Amino acid sequence: MPNVLSWIREKDEKNFGAFFIPHPEVKLVNARHAIPDLAGMDALLLTGGADICAAYLQQPVTEMELALIEEDAEADRDAFEFAALQSALERGLPILTVCKGTQVLNVALGGTLHLDIPGHDLPEMKSHNVQPLRFACDSTIRFERVNSSHHQAIDRLGSNVCIEAWCGSDGVVEQVRVEDYPFALGVQYHPERDPSYKPLFELFVSEVLKK
Repeated sequence: MPNVLSWIREKDEKNFGAFFIPHPEVKLVNARHAIPDLAGMDALLLTGGADICAAYLQQPVTEMELALIEEDAEADRDAFEFAALQSALERGLPILTVCKGTQVLNVALGGTLHLDIPGHDLPEMKSHNVQPLRFACDSTIRFERVNSSHHQAIDRLGSNVCIEAWCGSDGVVEQVRVEDYPFALGVQYHPERDPSYKPLFELFVSEVLKK
């Protein structure tokens, strides 16, 4: 049985778990409960959470930005996720990243972030698919409108990170993939909050089952 490694907040655990219920042949391992041996994992799912600790960022950070970041940073989780991601990349494992997870992916590959952007975390956007997207011609998967709940976003792209979709109104990066890699897809929106995103998880599971 393939193991999908993740770190999922308590409030998100039920939502992510629902997408794996149709696949009892795949085990979702939540490292928030206990960190497993990375060598025994077969895929990686990085999910939403607090801002990345400044120590991991590939860019200068002002005192004001540092105060904003460190207010709710999770150093233990960041240490785990950057190590798990490095292990997954070295082994060519399937990777799916969501919101903060996509920022971790970009930073781990040498990219930078916009540390505070306006207009992407309004209450009416968090669980409603109201944000229009525009896509690159070769995008992996397409959702015409998505939800939005983030105040940071990708700035300079990391190594081999390729943009698949942007916010239709302001050009903020909303979906990426890693080129020259078997499967690594990142979305800035929150697919776990709506059953209509099932095709994204089915795509990921199909890659997991190939391993």
